[in-house]
Amino acid sequence: MSDSTVDADEVRHVADLARVALDEDDVGRYADQFAEILGHFETLEEVPDVEAEPDLVNVMRPDEVTESLDQEAALENAPETEDGFFKGPKVS
Repeated sequence: MSDSTVDADEVRHVADLARVALDEDDVGRYADQFAEILGHFETLEEVPDVEAEPDLVNVMRPDEVTESLDQEAALENAPETEDGFFKGPKVS
């Protein structure tokens, strides 16, 4: 596992960034879990690099301009519209 351990201050800092309220009992438990997770990342760093695949080539067809639906037909099955546009739920 990692030589460097995760201390309680780092756990509190991460909890503050995530806006998570932690009890003091949880801080030690999370410190151990963070240290274990970081150990897994260190293990992944030991995986050898592989050769990169050659650059991909575009195998898609070229774009072609075709007729599309008019506004009325496009909005025909919309559950809600407003001023000729689709209307969706408010996002905060």
